[in-house]
Amino acid sequence: MIAPEPFFEPRGTPFSEYHRIRALIELGHTVDLVTYPFGKDVTMSGLRVFRCARPPFIHDVRIGPSFAKIPLDLALTVTTIRRAMAERYDVIHSHEEGSFIGVLLAGILGLPHLYDMHSSLPQQLSNFSFTRSPILTGLFGWMERFVIRRSRVVIVICPQLEETVRSIDTAVPVVLIENAPGSGDAPVEGSGVAIRTGLGIDAQAPVVLYTGTFEHYQGLDLLFAAARRVKAVRPDVRFVLAGGRPEQVAEAARATGREGLSHHVIFAGQRPAEEIPRFLDAADVLVSPRSTGTNTPLKIYQYLRSGRPIVATRLLTHTQVLDDDVSVLTVATPEGFAEGILKAVGDPALRHAVGARARLLAETKYSYEAYLNRTRQACEFLAREGTTEVAGGVA
Repeated sequence: MIAPEPFFEPRGTPFSEYHRIRALIELGHTVDLVTYPFGKDVTMSGLRVFRCARPPFIHDVRIGPSFAKIPLDLALTVTTIRRAMAERYDVIHSHEEGSFIGVLLAGILGLPHLYDMHSSLPQQLSNFSFTRSPILTGLFGWMERFVIRRSRVVIVICPQLEETVRSIDTAVPVVLIENAPGSGDAPVEGSGVAIRTGLGIDAQAPVVLYTGTFEHYQGLDLLFAAARRVKAVRPDVRFVLAGGRPEQVAEAARATGREGLSHHVIFAGQRPAEEIPRFLDAADVLVSPRSTGTNTPLKIYQYLRSGRPIVATRLLTHTQVLDDDVSVLTVATPEGFAEGILKAVGDPALRHAVGARARLLAETKYSYEAYLNRTRQACEFLAREGTTEVAGGVA
């Protein structure tokens, strides 16, 4: 398995990789993971982790496309080739841009290739405002088409990516596996009391919670603009944000301070994944203000399991999973988002009904058993074209 990310770090794709590995091992496979030289060590029976060399002057890598990924991916390629020469593998399974390395190596070795598609490569360039170059965007588009057409099966994490694969090649098997297990655990009732106390929030104050990164596509500007409007109507509401790198948190705190929101917006900073359920239990309303992109945010699945009402923008990034029965969907404007928050905060019956339906959806459609069954299905596609050792082999 080729993973061009820090592994393990508590963010989207590494979460997905962790639970993909867990499912594969549960299905009887063993996994050799080739990944970046950063991240927390993970111990799992059936998993070996091989980290590539760290290029000079590179000490970490941010989310999304970056120039630091060029030397890192070259080092990753070298380590991948070394592993392929040292071990007999049954499958090459690759994530993100590691798929280009994987599909070439699979072709050379005559092995089936599984492409784990977490996002559209050319779309990443625009989502992260990395470049406006049509040449570079076209190159990434060509890479994506090349990988899809030469993969035996493609795993996608949302319906929009399934459509992307179908538009490129209808003959390639596609398995939709939402990132529900990778989003984290459900809250334990009562565990949020300590969070409220620690943050200095009154037990009766409504808490609106955001969890996740502070990247621009997450729509935090929209959330803060909505918070100003909510404050004017309900000054007792507190907005809590769990996430963000220290420098991002400091910048956001300065911005909200200038808007007179310092008392109303509380920054908890990056929290370990195991703490997030307690934040969810402390909340009355959960928000996802994302305003760009099409992939479903990982947090949505954990939000659903929490049984709290979700306020989210009525955009494809959310509506692939959410509808008006299990969430409060709004237009992607400060006025619209504020109206949705006020609606959820002000109506306890609505919060209870929407939250209960959300939890039921998570327990049925997005259960771990469903996740495991779809992972099994992807493995079956790998075995259909003469690969007889995949059922309990090495990936």
